[in-house]
Amino acid sequence: MEKPATNIAHRLAAQAEAVCRRYLSQGRREGRYWLVGDVRNTPGRSLYVRLAVSPDGRGAAGKWTDAATGEHGDLLDIIALAGGHDHLRDTLDEARRFLSMPMPEPSNEVPRHRREKAPTGTPEAARRLFAASRPIAGSVVEAYLRKRGLTTLRGYDALRFHPHCYYRPCEDDAAGTRAAWPAMIAAVTDGDGTLTGVHRTWLDAATQDKAPIATPRRAMGNLLGHGVRFGVAGDVMAAGEGIETMGSLRSIMPAMPMIAGLSSAHLAAILFPATLRRLYVAGDDDPAGGAAMVTLTGRAVAAGIEVVPLASILGDFNEDLRLLGDDRMRAAVRAQLTRADADQYLAPPG
Repeated sequence: MEKPATNIAHRLAAQAEAVCRRYLSQGRREGRYWLVGDVRNTPGRSLYVRLAVSPDGRGAAGKWTDAATGEHGDLLDIIALAGGHDHLRDTLDEARRFLSMPMPEPSNEVPRHRREKAPTGTPEAARRLFAASRPIAGSVVEAYLRKRGLTTLRGYDALRFHPHCYYRPCEDDAAGTRAAWPAMIAAVTDGDGTLTGVHRTWLDAATQDKAPIATPRRAMGNLLGHGVRFGVAGDVMAAGEGIETMGSLRSIMPAMPMIAGLSSAHLAAILFPATLRRLYVAGDDDPAGGAAMVTLTGRAVAAGIEVVPLASILGDFNEDLRLLGDDRMRAAVRAQLTRADADQYLAPPG
């Protein structure tokens, strides 16, 4: 017998455009897709929802992907995120109301948390994945980070290892792509330390590098305003997009609190701690990174926070660390910090 969630997801997919017009009203239809900025209904074109089955039959109606973050899911996820639901039952009830379906009779026989699997992409699903993961010591995650030049891994509690993390192949993957790989699981948390999502980097144990798949990085859960955190923010903090970028800066400034926003759009939207007075920003040298810097700076200045850009010598700080070494990188970063912050946060050479 088909589960209630599966039945409702199919009914929603049959009315995909109507669902989008209700819950993603800031978007618009283009061809077979509904385009919008993100799952929070921000205007834009990053997130696309398939409104009809693709001609080759591979793409199902109602499935969505955010090109900026790698998040993906179905229309139940959209409804869950729009309503801020923590439980699948609440999402199903809202979907039933939208579909004009009768509500189920109340039952106390089975605890709520055992009735259904958490909807894909929700904070609840993210918390379960993180809880099922392990410390990175001795894993392919540790090997991957060391290969990227990140050899001092103290304070990396936000990162975990999952030996067989499910990967949903996309249209750009080759036929027969494996459905599970080892993965680095990074906790996305809010300012109080509550886990709101995770970021997954699928890895290949043989090469100790990213897995040979079309989208080796994807996020799930509630990301907007939050990020992968290293340390507890005080009056000074550094922010950037990538985990490896911020890890590279941590290699020379291990005591400075940092946050990885995971994409340019999410970096621009990070929420500021109430105590923050100065923000160092390791922006990417591309149009999206430049736009994020402008947006983030405007928000920070309006909040009374000083913004100090940090520029890498090469393409990014991980390249600086791997190709130039930490001493040269340290000297370049020192020139960009205030004197007080350089004295407090920069680790001595050697």
